[in-house]
Amino acid sequence: MVIDRIRNAIGLLAGLLLLAAMPASANPDDGQQFALSNRCPPGFALEKSPSGEDGVCRLRSLYQMYSSLEDKGVGGLKTGLPPLRDGFSPQVIDLGRYLFFDPVLSRDSSTACASCHDPAKGFADGRARSLGIGGGRLLRSAPSLWNVGFMERLFWDGRASSLEEQIPGPLYGPAEMGNTEKNLLQTLNSIPAYRALFARGFRRSGGEITAAEVYRALAAFEASLVSLNSPYDRYAHGHAAALSEREIEGLNIFRSFVARCAECHTPPLFTNQQIAVIGTPEPAGLPFDVGAEDPTGDPSLRGGFRVPSLRNIARTGPYMHSGRFETLREAVAFYTKGRGHAVPEGETLNLHWHIWEPKLSDAEIDRLVDFLGALTDQAFMPARPAILPSGLEPVN
Repeated sequence: MVIDRIRNAIGLLAGLLLLAAMPASANPDDGQQFALSNRCPPGFALEKSPSGEDGVCRLRSLYQMYSSLEDKGVGGLKTGLPPLRDGFSPQVIDLGRYLFFDPVLSRDSSTACASCHDPAKGFADGRARSLGIGGGRLLRSAPSLWNVGFMERLFWDGRASSLEEQIPGPLYGPAEMGNTEKNLLQTLNSIPAYRALFARGFRRSGGEITAAEVYRALAAFEASLVSLNSPYDRYAHGHAAALSEREIEGLNIFRSFVARCAECHTPPLFTNQQIAVIGTPEPAGLPFDVGAEDPTGDPSLRGGFRVPSLRNIARTGPYMHSGRFETLREAVAFYTKGRGHAVPEGETLNLHWHIWEPKLSDAEIDRLVDFLGALTDQAFMPARPAILPSGLEPVN
């Protein structure tokens, strides 16, 4: 694994040096100046096919040595991971990286995936509610994309079950990127560099870019965003000094039957991937968000939202689906103020049974915040492209 990381670092450095050496007059329509990486992202290993052709990238993690949650109990340290959506080629992952940062995917070439999912902000955007095309305010905050390839439900209301199913939502949402499939494909197919890169990435000669290829490339890149080497992870793997005394105290509170945090935010992903109705308040002036009731039609899920992962949570505030809480401490304190204390008048919600009255002290809340900070790991941050096949400026 260490050797793979060194090789990836060398490959990245070589790529950056190559870009730096390009003349300023380089034509972005010349597909020959763009190369797709033949190396897997850090944390992945290239698995060759039996025929000896170019292989695919597979996750390599110490968590793969451990068994499932059923064998360890809620909150167990050495608990296995759910399956990751891996198996993409290095070239398709790298193609997705170009697309992710390219505003050409939006209707007016102003907004990219990275506009709402900024790597520097934990692949969120630091806003209570995200901004869409034309600067319009959206209804919900941008969830982090770290470890999104493990997720069984996507969007706050859980309406998508795969990355490919999720991706058209922001691409074609009138308030988000505002595009249409027809216009997107016309635009991409009019850019020679992208046509050449798609042909290389998908190992075909010629032909037009398809929507399925766009979704697959973006899914491949997003699934490569893996964060599993925080101080908590090193502690879980046996390095006792990886956490401070305060962080260990916070971990014990997190796992306790009093706080019960781990029952919804279950390690090692720190989410149980379920929909939960917790009765979080909406920001002043906003109507009540019915959440998962809308896509499911199930009234018991009114006000229910996907339990988010807590990994890199210290980087992704404000918190909750509408960014209601500015600080992590405010978000933690919400859970100790009494069951249903923020449910609006006139609403009867089927609150999750884990939402009760733990009556945590200020010191215990502080220790929980200390522990949540130990879930930060952005070591495998992907490189932002220096130039794009569209000729536009990369976002962020």
